[in-house]
Amino acid sequence: MTPATATQTFKILAADKLAQQGLDWIAAQPDAELVNKPGLSESEYAAMLAEGGIQAMIVRSGIKVTREVLANPGDLKVIARAGVGVDNIDLAAATEKGILVVNTAEASTITTAEHAFALMIALLRNIGPAYKTMTGGGWDRSKFQGRQLSGLTLGVVGFGRIGQTVAQRALAFGMKVVAYDPVFNSPTALDGQVKMYNDFSAMLPEADVLTFHVPLNDATRGMLDDEAFGRCRKGVYVVNAARGGVVDEAGLLKALDDGRCGGAAVDVYSSEPPPADSALRVHPKLLCTPHLGASTKEAQEAVSSDAAAACLAYLRGEGIKGAVNAGGLRVDLNDQQHGFVDLAGRMARLLSPMITRGVARVEIELAGKELAKAAGTVERAAMVGLLRGHLDDPVNMINVADVAQRRGIKTKTAVIDEPTEQGPQLTIVVHGPDGSVDGKTHPADRTRRIAGRVYDDLKPRVVEINGYAMDMTPDGHMVILQNEDLPGMIGTVGMAFGDAGVNIADMTISRRDTGDGKATALMVLKTDAKADEALVGRLSHTPGVLKIASVELPG
Repeated sequence: MTPATATQTFKILAADKLAQQGLDWIAAQPDAELVNKPGLSESEYAAMLAEGGIQAMIVRSGIKVTREVLANPGDLKVIARAGVGVDNIDLAAATEKGILVVNTAEASTITTAEHAFALMIALLRNIGPAYKTMTGGGWDRSKFQGRQLSGLTLGVVGFGRIGQTVAQRALAFGMKVVAYDPVFNSPTALDGQVKMYNDFSAMLPEADVLTFHVPLNDATRGMLDDEAFGRCRKGVYVVNAARGGVVDEAGLLKALDDGRCGGAAVDVYSSEPPPADSALRVHPKLLCTPHLGASTKEAQEAVSSDAAAACLAYLRGEGIKGAVNAGGLRVDLNDQQHGFVDLAGRMARLLSPMITRGVARVEIELAGKELAKAAGTVERAAMVGLLRGHLDDPVNMINVADVAQRRGIKTKTAVIDEPTEQGPQLTIVVHGPDGSVDGKTHPADRTRRIAGRVYDDLKPRVVEINGYAMDMTPDGHMVILQNEDLPGMIGTVGMAFGDAGVNIADMTISRRDTGDGKATALMVLKTDAKADEALVGRLSHTPGVLKIASVELPG
């Protein structure tokens, strides 16, 4: 990227209401011109960009930067999200237009961690109900006897930026800390002060208090449910300031009522705001706040200023910070090489839901010397696809190598000169940590493998998943289902989709002997609509179904 000339002025559009500190910072820059236009419609922003002249756009969560907004982006080169999530920005459309998307994830780390910690203290010391009693004229000290943090064990679920920040504060309060993170490949963290687990169920009995700091996806949705409460210490306390839906709300209420959960503090909800008559609002053992995790003056000023600074740094040619989309792809690859980069990401996203016990190392093999030039980019694309769904922190083509290194994940990419008999091929093998599961060693449970090819039509193909041979194009709405090879399974699955109103557009089925006279099968289905949580949950409890996951891939 060529540094900008000293005389160039960059026009920055503030398309959401930003903290004044950020606006003032932009206005004070000699090479920046502020266009402060929050609250317009998508069509108005689309027209404004199409006129040209705007190089950067800063948003929060108030507007959606859709494909229509970016249809003719004019001179737009960077979009900054003043905050963490980028769900309101069409990343694919931005990438296709060559627009960098950045966010300011680090700016709200301390604020979010502090709120989770404040909820924990308030919960264990009964601050909420005691306050309500006082404002009602009461005074009942004995009713509100609480627990001190010192000496208790905190279980941190998700050990990214925020999880680690909470853990540091817990240690300062004299708490013992354990943590679960499926892609943190080290037995301990924070200089040996935190014992790490790759198995969520194994960590549960160790904790007096659980605090959640994970993204919401198929692997984390409802991870603390009625069944999981049965593995916890009786009377465990729960704090959820991460994402609504990570803690199953029905299961939580049941556990509060029967005493398995001693109390809960919740800042996020599966539906926001929760209904006015929601039991979450009035349960006597539940402390609730209206999604205040990042709502501090300091955080809002920081995300505003950081977003503006990230935009100008990129426009000035000073570097990239907080990149979210795949801005690091090499542009000097041929069509076939680009095809394998795209294939790597798709294959990894298919494999990702199958990784439930951690990642120790990833081996990538490219068969065909013509793919050597793309090896580094293929590796990054594969790692992004594998890790993104497991991390709360943003992971992308630019930062994925650093993310993997910090988590102790080893990667190895090899290029073999000779292609396979069918042509060049990409293979990804993911190895879990050494050790045992439930006291028994299960090597097959700790290795995941997928292979694919790009043929002359440049379309991606998957030719093997975990030893199941196939030939399918990975795109769109997909469901991967492993089952016992029993009569009627195809009909059972098809009927379940039909009852849910989801049409199966394509199905690939492969069988594999288990060595004991039996066999298992793998169904890979492409559907016209996404298989929702209810359908996946219903099938997961169907006799004969061993594993199921829903995956969304680009078209």
